[in-house]
Amino acid sequence: MRDIDRRGLLTYLQGQFEIDWKGCHGIAHWARVRANGLMLAEQTGANRHVVELFAFFHDSRRTSEGINLGHGRRGSVLAEQLRGRFFDASDAEMALLHHACVYHSDGINTGDTTVLTCWDADRLDLGRVGMTPDPRYLCTKAARQESNLQRAHARAIAWVDRQTRWTTDSDQAWPISPKMEGR
Repeated sequence: MRDIDRRGLLTYLQGQFEIDWKGCHGIAHWARVRANGLMLAEQTGANRHVVELFAFFHDSRRTSEGINLGHGRRGSVLAEQLRGRFFDASDAEMALLHHACVYHSDGINTGDTTVLTCWDADRLDLGRVGMTPDPRYLCTKAARQESNLQRAHARAIAWVDRQTRWTTDSDQAWPISPKMEGR
């Protein structure tokens, strides 16, 4: 994978992000989409650079947690603006990233392997909103593999558990952060 100034990029993205950075479409989701995508790319042969950039940009321009028309296109435009500043990508890679971002919420399941891997990486994280990914709506054989489905879903559910588990100590509630070793 080519270099990405991840720290600089994420700092920039956080500064312009309009919704809850720690919400269901925020940084933790991006991290899980990245992990899912890189896991799948090992099996699909997808362009790992595009898959990682997709994780960062696909929801970066949301203005709400609910239905948010055009957010993928806005994320793609932002990626084009930041190309050369925080990362480099070829014109072909940018075209794939653009397509993946623009159409990631449209339910399409045919096309370029890299784009399909991006979409599956996002769909495998549906556990964060209380949904179990349905293999019928996944694009790649790798995403439909039971071991990959379970691994990605467990990753999403662990985040939900961390968000909702609380313990009481001296009349103050504190979140419990279970270790995520191996996830």
